[in-house]
Amino acid sequence: MNRTASAAFAAIFALSAGAAMAADKKPEMEKCYGVSKAAQNDCKAGAGTSCAGTSKVDYQGDAWKHVAKGTCVTMKTPKGMGSLTPKAM
Repeated sequence: MNRTASAAFAAIFALSAGAAMAADKKPEMEKCYGVSKAAQNDCKAGAGTSCAGTSKVDYQGDAWKHVAKGTCVTMKTPKGMGSLTPKAM
């Protein structure tokens, strides 16, 4: 194998390895309150609830859902925007 072919092979290998590593990286997530539909929250839905899937109403202010970091406060619902802290109901 000549030098050019070896260099090309090495470059392709390096790029494909980098792409595979990037694909395995999960996006950063944050808790977003008041954006989940009833029974679709990831956790915390107020007193007397156990956790995931226990919210009683759509867009319950004290129930959160994991969303991509930086998107929560831009999520619009019929009850207002998403919040990084629990919302009054």
